[in-house]
Amino acid sequence: MEAGASHMYTSHHDKHRCFDETRDGTLSVHHVIPPLPRSIQGNFHIVFAHARQLHLTMHLMFTSAHQYDVFFVDQLSTCIPFLRMFCGKRVVFHCRFPDKLLANGAYVEDQRGMNVSILKYIYLLIYRFPMDWLEEVTTTQADLILANSKFTARVSKSHFSSLRHQLKVVYPGINLKAYISPIDPSDPDILQMKKNAALAIEAFAILRNKDQNISDMRLVLAGAYDPRVEDNIHTLKSLVELAHLSGLIYNIIAPLQSRITVPSFLDLTLNEPDILFLLNFTTTQHSGLLQARSTLALLYTPANEHFGIGPVEGMICGLSILACDSGGHTESIVDQPADQRTGWLYNPRPSVWAQTSEEIYNLSETDRKALSQRARDRAQKMFEMEAMAKSLEEVLEEAVSMGPVLRIGM
Repeated sequence: MEAGASHMYTSHHDKHRCFDETRDGTLSVHHVIPPLPRSIQGNFHIVFAHARQLHLTMHLMFTSAHQYDVFFVDQLSTCIPFLRMFCGKRVVFHCRFPDKLLANGAYVEDQRGMNVSILKYIYLLIYRFPMDWLEEVTTTQADLILANSKFTARVSKSHFSSLRHQLKVVYPGINLKAYISPIDPSDPDILQMKKNAALAIEAFAILRNKDQNISDMRLVLAGAYDPRVEDNIHTLKSLVELAHLSGLIYNIIAPLQSRITVPSFLDLTLNEPDILFLLNFTTTQHSGLLQARSTLALLYTPANEHFGIGPVEGMICGLSILACDSGGHTESIVDQPADQRTGWLYNPRPSVWAQTSEEIYNLSETDRKALSQRARDRAQKMFEMEAMAKSLEEVLEEAVSMGPVLRIGM
């Protein structure tokens, strides 16, 4: 095998909804299709996720596992003890939020206690507790564990009581070249916002009702949409209803190369909508939105996000960033002091976000340029691809230096 070569193994790779590098030959991707569904009628997702990864692991073990020096495992830890015990290889695990924190929706830090019904307790006893135990015991088998922020590391250590590892923080890297190519300067006025978009719509509605002088502003909600996922369908429907109730006109579009059929709603407005829902936008569109001269800000609405790459992408493009005051992105955005600010961090209340959006809209050209330069400088210093690659390489070399794993035990 070529020295320094890396190969990616996955159970799911949709070439119509993936990073360009995974389909254009930049990365060597091995798509091993499992004989298992993702769920049964929308249930048992985590059980099938474990089973699908085990199928992938068995394929790897019986084909090409011997030719690799170390394994880098992302997100799901089921395979770790098998790779160590039967392949004798060291494993580096990229840890995300424990699944038990996300199973019931968005994670809220420091909220552990909950009142449950008898049926809920039976569900936890039969289904969740075994899955949570499996996740924790397999995670602790990794030789080295990475987190994408200090926030993620702290939360993972807090909720995995048996975890004795010192988690290493490696911030995600950004391909800076993707944000320096020229684009069409005729793009419309944009406020780009991702996730928890109800907050964005509510704040936008308050701002529009307060100041009619900004009626030319447009809100663009861009994100992934999969008609097979019930949560995606429900979220889009609820956001459209909220826009309608807020007196805002809207349109929904998707790129021509997208295979999805754009959902049909009443009262769509083709010309000059207040809100544009952009489904499954392309890499080019993504960069274009962030770089458009008329783009004023990126509003990043998720709370307690484990890292949040969106704000970093916005900072690279010199945008003003408004985000929630919790989660990993509080490590990338500087809110105070004002002369060092690269963005704003606030509690996710629509009235507060509307007020801050107005402040961003009314920034002087001098202040906007100064903030833009500070944001670019910080993003390039902390989150460039080369810095992440160097950190990952050091971690992988450390794992290899530990020597082979004895196959007689874990």
